[in-house]
Amino acid sequence: MNYIEPLFRPPSEWKSLILQVTNGCSWNRCSFCDMYTAPQKRFRAQKLDKIEADIMSVANSGRSVHRMFLADGDAMSLPFDRLEAICLLIREHLPEVTRISSYCLPRNLRNKSAEQLSRLRELGLSLLYIGCESGDDEVLKRIEKGETFESSLAALKKIKRAGIKSSVMILNGLGGTELSQQHAINSAKLMNAAQPEYLSTLVVTLPLGSERMDASFDGRFQLPDQHGLFVEMHTLLTHLELNKTVFRSDHASNYLVLKGNLGKDKQRLLAEVEQAMTQPHSSGLRLEWQRGL
Repeated sequence: MNYIEPLFRPPSEWKSLILQVTNGCSWNRCSFCDMYTAPQKRFRAQKLDKIEADIMSVANSGRSVHRMFLADGDAMSLPFDRLEAICLLIREHLPEVTRISSYCLPRNLRNKSAEQLSRLRELGLSLLYIGCESGDDEVLKRIEKGETFESSLAALKKIKRAGIKSSVMILNGLGGTELSQQHAINSAKLMNAAQPEYLSTLVVTLPLGSERMDASFDGRFQLPDQHGLFVEMHTLLTHLELNKTVFRSDHASNYLVLKGNLGKDKQRLLAEVEQAMTQPHSSGLRLEWQRGL
């Protein structure tokens, strides 16, 4: 497999074969994200014959593949016909694959019907990772996400109608200290309305510097400190009213590892955050060097 590096995948896809059907991100304007800013990551769709050659190379290797992740950050930007063709190739040459997944920007579903998504589900596409980042319209505008509360919710509802599972990512600290509380509250409102199967939270990290985020916040962006991140997480959990969602806050960027099911584990998770707020030294927090990405 000849990948165009760097390559990214969700932590839970560590056992999956990565099939690079696009390179980079077609939007690539979010001020918090540097994942696809390198010159070689300029967005383009891979040609179908190249994708088929990659699939055939895996099939001819004799290796057993059960999960497939469609990279890069924007695979669902491909038109339905191309996605259908890719899924059919996987089914033909790698029949042992039982799950196909991909990142998905909400905008990528505007021109795809729930019926088309259902067809992709029939062909194995069963999980989409949605980087909603926030449910607050002011935060979304500041970070140049190109989405709103309503556009994100429309995409999540369409995914659910199609029978595909959604794994939503919310970024702890994305509103800075200035918009922290409304970011948490409105993100919870979005999740309550969507009821995703999976929800994860990551802490904003800016490994290449904060210049772009500073510009988005008129020079006033300040990431909450550790305590402030816990306060924001407590607000998010307090306002979440989920019925059956697997919740994970265990990405390497998080100081505090949280795992549970919402809503049955809500009070336990809140108690763990409260302990981290009041007794951080006895809460098993990650040290800074352990948060290296």
